[in-house]
Amino acid sequence: MAIDQLVKKVDGLSLAAVTDKYPTCHPEINPLDLYRAHLANVLTEITGVDHAIIYPNISWTASLDKGDLVIAVPALRVKGKKPDELAKEWAEKFPENDALFDKPLVSTYFLTFYVKKAPLVESVIPMVRQHGAEFGRNKFSGLRDPKDPSKGKKRIIVEFSSPNIAKPFHAGHLRSTIIGGFLANLYEGAGWDVTRINYLGDWGKQYGLLALAFEKYGDEEALKADPINHLFQLYVRINADMTAEKEVIEQKKLAGEDVTELEANSLDEQARRYFKKMTEQDEAAVAQWKRFRDLSITRYKATYARLNIHFDDYSGESQVSEDAMNQIGKEMADKKIATEDKGAMIVNFADFVPGKEGKRLERPIVRKRDGTALYLTRDISELLNRHEKYKFDKMIYVVASQQDLHLKQLFKIIELLGHKDIADKCQHVNFGMVLGMSTRKGTVKFLDDILRDVADKMHETMKKNDDKYSQVVEPEKVADTLGISSVMVQDMSGKRINNYTFNMEAMTSFEGDTGPYLQYAHARVSSIRRKTDLSDEDLANADLSLLTEPHAVNIVRLLAQYPDTIQNTLKTLEPTTVLAYLFKMTHALSSSYDQLKVVGSERELMIARMALYDAAKTVLGNGMRLLGLSPVDR
Repeated sequence: MAIDQLVKKVDGLSLAAVTDKYPTCHPEINPLDLYRAHLANVLTEITGVDHAIIYPNISWTASLDKGDLVIAVPALRVKGKKPDELAKEWAEKFPENDALFDKPLVSTYFLTFYVKKAPLVESVIPMVRQHGAEFGRNKFSGLRDPKDPSKGKKRIIVEFSSPNIAKPFHAGHLRSTIIGGFLANLYEGAGWDVTRINYLGDWGKQYGLLALAFEKYGDEEALKADPINHLFQLYVRINADMTAEKEVIEQKKLAGEDVTELEANSLDEQARRYFKKMTEQDEAAVAQWKRFRDLSITRYKATYARLNIHFDDYSGESQVSEDAMNQIGKEMADKKIATEDKGAMIVNFADFVPGKEGKRLERPIVRKRDGTALYLTRDISELLNRHEKYKFDKMIYVVASQQDLHLKQLFKIIELLGHKDIADKCQHVNFGMVLGMSTRKGTVKFLDDILRDVADKMHETMKKNDDKYSQVVEPEKVADTLGISSVMVQDMSGKRINNYTFNMEAMTSFEGDTGPYLQYAHARVSSIRRKTDLSDEDLANADLSLLTEPHAVNIVRLLAQYPDTIQNTLKTLEPTTVLAYLFKMTHALSSSYDQLKVVGSERELMIARMALYDAAKTVLGNGMRLLGLSPVDR
């Protein structure tokens, strides 16, 4: 039954009337919204509490054995009786033959509701079929005015990944990339206008040093073949030279020798002079820097594509002009936000923020004694420039928790400069560390190396099952996809803020809640359709009233929860919320196959069960793509 027909049948209302009554309710895209709206109507009659108070306090449950919807009586703030007494009273008054719900269960002051099977099954599966890849997306969330789409979408900037050119793409960048890619997908699915920014570490004296290294040791072919790795090797080599040079200078100083000329021509001084030429827009120096940057970005793009990630803007520290930073420095000084301290300019937050919070924000330097602006000044300038350029409604920085203080300082200075409205639009989404990713020698690994290693490990695991391996088309490609899934799923398995240990054995296993297991579950549900001769028309006309078994109903109940799961994730910004849902679904599917056989069943029952599994495949795939995974079908 179509959802609009069900609304009409149950409450005698049109979809538009339901949305007018409950502005955040959209039954046409979220089946549980209909049940919430109906339940709010019924409870209003029973309790006398306004429906506008009841509706937002109706929650979905954490597990199916705890019902489908639940309401905590104290949240309704009814005076005169104890909440547990009210819960019992309201449960008794609930209609015996409600169209959508069984009589509620009482647990202390909670009322738990189970939806009736038939209307749920007959409305949810058609909705999943109708929306397909769009099921679970709530485009209304991102509209400036949900009642008037012509007013446009809200705009969000997500800054993530942000590696340093010529330095390893380390574990922190990997986490930022995975989490940031997910958040960008999440907001895009919610109807926001999303701009993905990669703010590269692409400026500073180290690029003068890198240019010297290339003059001394560079290889054009190696640069073109693997720019990131080659530049890193050059950077390591020139730093080793610089360390050795400093030791020689120190020894000569101790011996009483004159080192003036050595210091004047040291690598450190040469790098400083080269970078000065870059800041003065010397044509040759800038051209060489730009070549390093462009080649690195080309290589990064290929790696990001493997992770289903793209960027709208490859920005970077180089984009922030000296003039812009000088202007910010002057403004901070004029407004007495920054004050002089031993020749440097600092912000003493204790002067502006009372109590412990002011002390916690410390006294960051914004300009050194030699007049050089620091990262904080650069970031202030970049943030204000972005707001001018994009007029964003929200901006998220996906950066490790080690930068918590830096981001708090940044947002507070923006506020002190008179831009509280901009500061309030900014959010730092932080995350913990990845442990155990160094090699035995303690050297760091590049992302490409990590992905290659897990793909090789995955290929070895696949080969252990000869029968299944022989059926795989393009096994190397599948191994690569499974390897990437294993890395991403392990990263998203816990809360963002938690540290975790990079464990290749565990992550590449097909047992447990891993990336390979999730892919296997998708491939298995995909394979059922291939064993039948059923058409899309057959599934569209399935007799869904035949799906009465508990396993079938529980899968439908989980399908109905998917849009709510996504809406809840918009509040927590935790990818593990979606991942946990997907594993619930895979477990429900796994336990159902022996109970709900498709091939060999009577034809009408086969069609109904196939419609169920087809809907489950759609939702499983939608969730996986939201996380940035590429679902495999076999």
